[in-house]
Amino acid sequence: MALTATVHHVDLTRGTVEVKTLPEDVYRKYPGGSALAAYLVTQTMKPGADPLGPDNVLVMAVSPLTGLPISGQSRMTACARSPLTGGIGDSQCGGFFPAEMRAAGTDAIVFTGQSREPVYLWLHDGHAELRPATHLWGKETAEGDRLLKEEVGDPKAEVAQIGPAGENRVRFAAIMNMVNRANGRTGMGAVMGAKRLKAVVVRGSKPPKPAVPEKFRELTKRLKEMQEINPGIEWFGQYGTAGVLGIQNKMGGQPTRNYGEGSFDEAGQIDGTTMVKTILKERDTCYACVVKCKRVVEVHEPGLDVDPIYGGPEYETLTFFGSMCGVGDLKLLAKASADANKYGMDTISCGATIAWAMEAKSKGLLDDQGLGLAYGDGQSVIRAIEAIALRRSIGDLLAEGSLRAAQTLGAAAVDLTVTVKGQELPAHMPQHKRSLGLIYAINAFGADHQSSEHDSMLKAKPDSLQRKRLGVLGDFPSLDPRDLSDDKVKFAWTTQKFYSALDTLGLCQFVWGPSWQLYGPAETVELVHAGTGWDTTLEELLAIGERKINLMRAFNAREGIGKAADTLPRKLFEPLGGKGPTAGVALTQEEFERARAAYYELAGCDPATGYPSRAKLSELGLEWVGDTT
Repeated sequence: MALTATVHHVDLTRGTVEVKTLPEDVYRKYPGGSALAAYLVTQTMKPGADPLGPDNVLVMAVSPLTGLPISGQSRMTACARSPLTGGIGDSQCGGFFPAEMRAAGTDAIVFTGQSREPVYLWLHDGHAELRPATHLWGKETAEGDRLLKEEVGDPKAEVAQIGPAGENRVRFAAIMNMVNRANGRTGMGAVMGAKRLKAVVVRGSKPPKPAVPEKFRELTKRLKEMQEINPGIEWFGQYGTAGVLGIQNKMGGQPTRNYGEGSFDEAGQIDGTTMVKTILKERDTCYACVVKCKRVVEVHEPGLDVDPIYGGPEYETLTFFGSMCGVGDLKLLAKASADANKYGMDTISCGATIAWAMEAKSKGLLDDQGLGLAYGDGQSVIRAIEAIALRRSIGDLLAEGSLRAAQTLGAAAVDLTVTVKGQELPAHMPQHKRSLGLIYAINAFGADHQSSEHDSMLKAKPDSLQRKRLGVLGDFPSLDPRDLSDDKVKFAWTTQKFYSALDTLGLCQFVWGPSWQLYGPAETVELVHAGTGWDTTLEELLAIGERKINLMRAFNAREGIGKAADTLPRKLFEPLGGKGPTAGVALTQEEFERARAAYYELAGCDPATGYPSRAKLSELGLEWVGDTT
C-alpha cells in the first residue's frame, strides 16, 4: 500500500479549506517535517513575498513517524519566509500537539492569504473549519489555551497558538503549544499574527500504526534494553538541558554579557543542579517519551510568582536572560522564562536583544527610555520582556530584533550585535566549538545549534558509544573543539546531513542522533522501515537531509541570500574578555573563510555566490526550484 501525505490547504483570505494528497514518490523525497514544510512553502510562495504580508506561506508539518508509540517522535515543523532573516524560516516544537495533529488526520497544513479578522483552525478527525477568534485576540497563552479547549468542548484537544507578541508581530514571536512548548526560532509566531491566525486546535481519535508491526515490536523491545544501559540519558532526564550550563561554563563556552566573555561567575547559582535542589516542581515529557527532560518550576514570592503551567527555563533561556544579561538569580530567570511563554516569544532572540541593548546603552549608543537596562539588573530584564511583547516605548524598537534595532543607531551599534542573517546566535560559542560556528554561518535559516553535531563529541574516547555511532557516519579523527581543519569541516557537513534528516523525520535530537543520544543512526534506519514500510538505508536518509539543506539554500538564493550572508558577526573575531579558559580567544577571518570554502566544495555550492550549483540541484532532483546561479 502506498504511503501518501494528507495536506490541508487553508486559504485565509477566502476562508476555505481544501484537502489534497501528496503522492508517495514526492513524499519519499520530502518525508515530513522540515523537508516537507520547505517543499510546500517553496512550491506555493512567490519569490519576493513580504514575510509579514498576505503572500507569505506558512506550513505546519509532521512526519510519517509522528504519533507512533516510541520516544522522541512528537515533533512539528513550522516554516515560512522569516520576518527576522528574510530567508527561509524553520522551527521545530515538541509536546503533544504534533502527535495529536497527525491523529487528527493531517500530515501538513498550508496557510495562504490573510484573514480580515482573527480566526483559528479547528481540525478534528479530518474535519477542518475556520472559526472566529476576535474574542481571543489579546489573550495570553494560558488563558487562550483554556478558552479554546472550552470552546471546542474537549479538554484533550491540543492548541498551537500565538500570544500578544505574535499578534503585535514581534519579529521573533513564537508559536506556543501546551503553553510551554515553542516553535521558537525565526519568527513563525509573527507570521501567524500577520495572517490574523490566532491558533490551530487539533483532536484525533485515530493514532497512526506502524507499517510493519512485527518489526516495530522487535525494535521497541530492543530499544527499551538500550535505554536501561545509557547513563547519559538518565542524567539528561534528571537535569534537562539546564544541566549543560555548568559544563559549558567550565569549558569557557558560556556566553556572558552579550557574548563578550565565556565564563560567568554566578553560573553555579542558575544551573540545572541548583534548579533540581530549589525550584523544580516536576519533570514533564512529550508524547510517548520516556526521557522526561522538560523542566516544570514553581515560585511563590512577593512580586515573583511563577505558575508551573509555563514549564521552566531550559539551558538557552537560562543563558540569554541569565549570563548574557549578567543575571544570577534563578527565581527571577524562572519568571523571565514564564513571561516569555506567556507572551509567546523566542527566549534566545529576546534575551540576546536585551543583552545587546544593555551593552549599547552602556556605551552611550542607546536611550532605553527609562527602562533601566543594565547588566546584573534582573528586574530590567522582566520590564524589557513586557515592553517588547507589547511594543511599548523602546520595546517597539527591540521587537525588531537586535540587528534591525542596531541598524537604526549606526555602525558602532551594529558591531555589538551577535547575529547570522539577522537571527541571534544560540548559547554555544563558536570561539570554542569552531565547526558549530561554521554551521551557524552557513545554515539557511540562521544560526542554529541543532543543525550539526557539536565539536566536543570528537574528544570522546575511541571505544565510547559516541565514537562508535559517529563511526557509522564516517571516519573522523579525534580533534580539539577549537580545530577547524578540513577533517572538522567534513565532520560538520556529514552530521549536518544527518541532523537535517532527523528534522525531516520529526525525530527529537535529544533522543535520536549520531553520538550521545538514546538511539543512533542504525536504529533510525530501522525505525523508518518499521514505521513507513520503506526499505531505506542510511545513505538514503543522508540524501534526504542533503536535499532539504539544498532546497532551503535554493529558496534563499531566489531571495538573493548567499555567500555574503554566510558569515559570522564581527564580535566573534575579537578576543573574549573576562576570566576562564577562553579569555583572549577569538576566531580568525582567515580560518573561517578557508573552512567556508572547504564546506562549499563538499556541499556542491558555487564558490563565488554560495548558491547550490546546477549540478547539485540536478543530482538531488531540485531543478524545479529554478535557476540559482
